Amino acid sequence: MTYRSAKKIYFTMVSAITVSAFMVICTLGQAVRKRKVETRLAAAAIEQEAPEYTVREYGGRAVVFRSGSDEPYMFIDVDMPLLSDMDREQLSRGIYFDSENELRRFIEDISS
Repeated sequence: MTYRSAKKIYFTMVSAITVSAFMVICTLGQAVRKRKVETRLAAAAIEQEAPEYTVREYGGRAVVFRSGSDEPYMFIDVDMPLLSDMDREQLSRGIYFDSENELRRFIEDISS
């Protein structure tokens, strides 16, 4: 075996180990992130009894409802057909907010 072929094999093996380690680290990172999100959601569900605001589709429009009320509190000026499928699905189920600041940030995001 020549020095050149040995060097080629060495760098190929180092590259393969590096790529494998990167893939393992990314997979572990995603698993940890998923676990954190699940933990936060479970904790939020335990802490939260009733959200302050709910945004959902109502009569073809995005509407804000206050906790415990069936009457619209605010209409959001957004063109529903231009929203992504995921946004429309979330609005059909309802999106919940605990504070007016969270609600206002959501309205800014969805309106722009």
